Amino acid sequence: MKVAIVHYWLVNMRGGEKVLEALCELYPDADIYTHVYDSSAISETIKRHRIKTSFIQRLPNAVAWYQNYLPLMPLALRFLNLKQYDLVISAESGPSKGVRLSKNALFICYCHSPMRYVWDLFDEYYRSVGLFKKGMMLLCMKPLRIWDRWTAQRVDQFVANSTTVQRRIQNCYGRESIVIHPPVDLEAFQISSKADDYYLLFGQVIQYKRPDLAIEAFNASGRKLIVVGQGNMLKDLKKIAKSNIQFMGRLEDSQIQKLVSQCKALIFPGLEDFGIIPVEVMSSGRPVIAYGQGGVLDTVMDGETGIFFADQTVASLNAAIDQYEKTADQFIPEIIKTSTEKFSKMQFKLKFTDLVKRLQSQSR
Repeated sequence: MKVAIVHYWLVNMRGGEKVLEALCELYPDADIYTHVYDSSAISETIKRHRIKTSFIQRLPNAVAWYQNYLPLMPLALRFLNLKQYDLVISAESGPSKGVRLSKNALFICYCHSPMRYVWDLFDEYYRSVGLFKKGMMLLCMKPLRIWDRWTAQRVDQFVANSTTVQRRIQNCYGRESIVIHPPVDLEAFQISSKADDYYLLFGQVIQYKRPDLAIEAFNASGRKLIVVGQGNMLKDLKKIAKSNIQFMGRLEDSQIQKLVSQCKALIFPGLEDFGIIPVEVMSSGRPVIAYGQGGVLDTVMDGETGIFFADQTVASLNAAIDQYEKTADQFIPEIIKTSTEKFSKMQFKLKFTDLVKRLQSQSR
C-alpha cells in the first residue's frame, strides 16, 4: 500500500506535528506533502520521510509569511498530484484536502479543526489585523469557505480530534466523523513527591488562549502564577502583571516537566480544539482549572481531575481557584495520572490502524 500524508505546513512542532509524528511511525514509507517546510524546526522522525512542498515554498520569505499566502493554497494543492497513492491522509487545520487523487484511493482527513480563521474565529482574526489584511480577508473568505466545503465532500472518512471538533465538522461541512484523540507523550511526565505554591499558565501567549484573563485574575487575587511560553501578547501582559506573576519565556523540556509536576494546578483559560497541555499536566498528577468548553470536556473530569469555570471572567476563574483550594485534598495524583492513559500514542495508533483496516474492508 502506497501512502501519502498531506500536512498543512511544517514550520514548528506543536500538537498537529505530534499527530504527524505518530502517523510517520505508523507508515514509515509514507511520503509527506506540505505547503511550506522549515527543516530546522521539524523533528527527525518527520525528516526521515520524503517531504514535497507546494509552490508556496518558493514564494518570498515563505517560512515566515506562509499565513499571508493562504488565499493561494487551494490553487497550490491542485498542482500536487497524488494519484499514485492508495491511502491519502490529510491533516486539517490549514488547507490540505484539495489534492488530486486516484478515484480508488482511500482518503482520510484527520481534522484538528476546520480552518478557524475561515469559520468560527473569523471575527476575532479580523479585529486583530490591519486595514490591508481586513480587505484581503473580506475578499477571500467567501471563496475559501466554498472551496473548503467542496473539498470536504471528497473525503471518505473524517476523523475529529475531539467531540468539539466533531460538532464543528458537522456544522461547517455537513459531514459525520469519528473521534480519535491526538497522541500525548505521557512517558515524559511523572508525579513529583511534592507540590509547590504556584499555579502554572503554559502555552502560546496569544489572544484566543486568553492569557490576559489569567493575568487579570492573579493580579486581583495575589496568588503566585508562573507563565511559560511566548507570543504576541507577552510584552503587553508583562506591563500589567504584578509582582506575584513570573514570566519564564521558552524553556527546555526538562524544565517544563519539573514545573508541570510541582505546580498546584494548571490554569487553562482559553477554548481549545483538544488541548494537549492539560493532558500532559494531568499525566504529572496535577489538576487542571479550565474554562469548561472545548476539548477539555473530553479530557478533564470536573471535580475529579480538575475544576471547570463557567464564564471567561476574572470572578468566575477566581471562584474556581477558591473552590480548588478548599477541596485540594480530593484530587489524588495517581487517579489523575491514570485518567490520561487513554490518550497515549499507543492508543492513537491502535485506533487509527483499526479504522484504516475497517474502511479498506468496506471498500472491497
